[in-house]
Amino acid sequence: MLSVAVMVWGGVMLYFYTSGRIVTYLAPDFRIIALAGGLGLMVIGLFNLLMCTVPAVVPHDHKGDADAAERGDMHPLTGFLLMVVPMVLSVAWTTDEYSLAALERKGLYEAPSATSLPFMAPTLAPVTMEDLERTHRRTEDGFFEFSLMELFFASGDRQLQGVLDGLEVETEGRWVDERRNNEDGNRKRLYRLFMMCCIADSRAIPIILEFEGTPPELPENEWARVAGTMTFPLEDGVIQPVLKAERAMAADPPVEETFLRNH
Repeated sequence: MLSVAVMVWGGVMLYFYTSGRIVTYLAPDFRIIALAGGLGLMVIGLFNLLMCTVPAVVPHDHKGDADAAERGDMHPLTGFLLMVVPMVLSVAWTTDEYSLAALERKGLYEAPSATSLPFMAPTLAPVTMEDLERTHRRTEDGFFEFSLMELFFASGDRQLQGVLDGLEVETEGRWVDERRNNEDGNRKRLYRLFMMCCIADSRAIPIILEFEGTPPELPENEWARVAGTMTFPLEDGVIQPVLKAERAMAADPPVEETFLRNH
């Protein structure tokens, strides 16, 4: 029975890999490990299941000890249920995303200057307008397309701020309420997740959206594409990335939910 439980665990890993749900949980470098682990569990479980019908050879004077060890303190059905039921329920009930409360603990409302990720330096925005023109596309109405990661980390780089401050840009992310410095009710927040290896180590990468009037009604925590003028005001002693938004609309989710290491 425990062999079947091991096979169920292996089957769940293979299911996440083949269904594509693993994209939410693991960076590409680690997905092949999950595949190999799932196949390994299936082989081990199947081998033990086939071998359980083969009688064990036990010396006569140790038979009583062997019987006692086989019986153990836990019924096999109890062990099976403890191994399988939590796993199955977790797979069935998970939404494959964080709640807003969990995101808040993962930096959704933290200032960029409180974050230090030096390994992101090679992927940040260009430092001159010439580089920007060469490496970033423009939309039909003239906005430069930027990743939200570039806009977020530009808050900690004066040179990048000099290039981006006042620039018309367009970016995308998940749309949520702004809970700080929003007395006029004209602010929202846009974020994406950054993941090193797995969803457990991910953190939110946000920027602030500021509208002239009331922000448009878009689904909470769903994907949106926003265009406007990039600014970096000093708020509460911290430089914040604030996009003076001119338009915002619902958007389709990207192929990868999260920013990834070396991507």
